[in-house]
Amino acid sequence: MNTRIKALWKFLTEDIWRITEDEVTKRTFSLYTIIKTCFLCIKRFAQDRIVNKASALTYSSLLAIVPILAILFAIARGFGFGNILESQIVSGFSGPTETTEIIFQFVDSYLSQAKSGVFIGVGLVMLLWSVLNLVNNMEMTFNEIWQVKKQRSMYRKITDYFSMLLLMPILLVISGGLSIFMSTMVKNIEGFTLLAPIGKFLIRLIPFVFTWLMFTSLYIFMPNTKVKFKHALVAGIIAGTAYQTFQFFYISSQLWVSRYNAIYGSFAALPMFLLWMQISWTICLFGAELTYAGQNIRNFSFDKDTRNISHRYCDFVSILIMSLVCKRFAQGLKPYTAEEISETCQIPIRLTHQIIYELQEVEVLHEVVSDEKSEDIAYQPSVDIGILTVGMLLDRLYTHGSEEFKIDREQEFGQEWKTLMEAREAYLNNTDILLKEL
Repeated sequence: MNTRIKALWKFLTEDIWRITEDEVTKRTFSLYTIIKTCFLCIKRFAQDRIVNKASALTYSSLLAIVPILAILFAIARGFGFGNILESQIVSGFSGPTETTEIIFQFVDSYLSQAKSGVFIGVGLVMLLWSVLNLVNNMEMTFNEIWQVKKQRSMYRKITDYFSMLLLMPILLVISGGLSIFMSTMVKNIEGFTLLAPIGKFLIRLIPFVFTWLMFTSLYIFMPNTKVKFKHALVAGIIAGTAYQTFQFFYISSQLWVSRYNAIYGSFAALPMFLLWMQISWTICLFGAELTYAGQNIRNFSFDKDTRNISHRYCDFVSILIMSLVCKRFAQGLKPYTAEEISETCQIPIRLTHQIIYELQEVEVLHEVVSDEKSEDIAYQPSVDIGILTVGMLLDRLYTHGSEEFKIDREQEFGQEWKTLMEAREAYLNNTDILLKEL
């Protein structure tokens, strides 16, 4: 049994990541892709400490929930559908609860202060800061999951975030109106044996569809990178279904907790509300991890081998990539993209990006736009290909980086340094072949 478990673990962590598409059937490769996606998602869920990130977002949400609801109610009441928005929030908690009553009291107090004029100044700044802080923390968390280092500009943050706030009450009202419309239709067709059950099923499906769309939109628009719709949709359906299932159990537990109100009083609703927010954020971030894993699964092929690559093989891949780029440039053809290099030479895409980044650092390669329509990033040589030899490339890679340490290489360890330089020089003397001629 132990041998089988070890073999299975080795298959999941090493062997399955080395299988390419042309080695197995399409159905088998699709199955392996699903297994790898699930494994990578769970692995990164633990490595990225998603539960801790969910806790941080829970704290930010607690600070911002009243200001956000105040803005939403102000917009909704301005358009005359404040009651619909309130009913949607109440229905989300499966009827009036102590939590919803407390929240609505805070919101009404917030808005009344705004009307009286006390709200102007410091209160307005705190409201805007609370909202921007929450959404900014959300963006930072999603960017960390997607390994995106550059955030939106301040202008884009303000425009994008407040556009979301303006659309949110409209979407809630549309969802509520759709539910009312479907309920009316079901009452009118109750006499039809076949249509009535279908109508009831569609009414029950509306919250799920709305939740799926909400999560899908979040996964597409929140990270500051391009997210493919199909991966966001799959993750949105899984995360939305998990959220709705958890919502059902949360509502059921509210009935159980209400029995202890005699002991805990109104305080009993607060821990349950915090737990709901914590688990909801955990589900949401798990979906973000799933979206990332689905879209970037190719980047993790040969992952363990890429992380443990030898210096010799790293030099070999560097020469191979530069040779391809130089020959394509000499022929006057369209430059290679990283994906084309990966597919042509069967180099793992993550290793391809890693080597290309290093070649840019030593200034033998630079980015260009391969096509004005697609705006794909391609690569051209930065050095005259008539003088760019294998030796020059290896020398630049070899000497790239800092050597400013206090090791005495002039006297005490001079013999070791001299031996290294002589061996390296002897090695490079036989590498005067032009990369374009390989």
